[in-house]
Amino acid sequence: MDLLVIAIILAGLYMAWNIGANDLANAMGTSVGTGALTIKQVIVIAAVFEFLGAVFFGKRVTSTIAKGIVPIDMISRVHPDIVVLGMLAAILAASFWITLATFYNLPVSTSHSIVGSVLGFGLIAAYKGIISFSDIHWSALLKIVASWFISPVFGAIL
Repeated sequence: MDLLVIAIILAGLYMAWNIGANDLANAMGTSVGTGALTIKQVIVIAAVFEFLGAVFFGKRVTSTIAKGIVPIDMISRVHPDIVVLGMLAAILAASFWITLATFYNLPVSTSHSIVGSVLGFGLIAAYKGIISFSDIHWSALLKIVASWFISPVFGAIL
């Protein structure tokens, strides 16, 4: 197996571990805290439903993050290797940040972290002249950032 493929798999597993370490408490903490479920039950439930959610509903979100912020198709036509390395760097950067934040008990969003990392890849690509700064999908990024402010409001209302 190619070393890059192994690195990508390991980076994906590292990010998955971070998502579990950081986000599981948000989703299931009250169930354990009230004694309604045990830690083992929560882990099984979370593993099943997070997997099903990723398989059945994750494609659109993944597509938005992967193609909606940075013009991946434009970059890959000229530099396909840059796309692979840039996205690998993005997932590693987000994962490392989430690891640090989780270790220090900081409430961070895995979604915000990966969006920021992908934007960082796009900014570096623009700085290096691979794309222009105007090629970054700023309107899509604005929609994503707006959702970060709108979601808590709707959560409070509902």
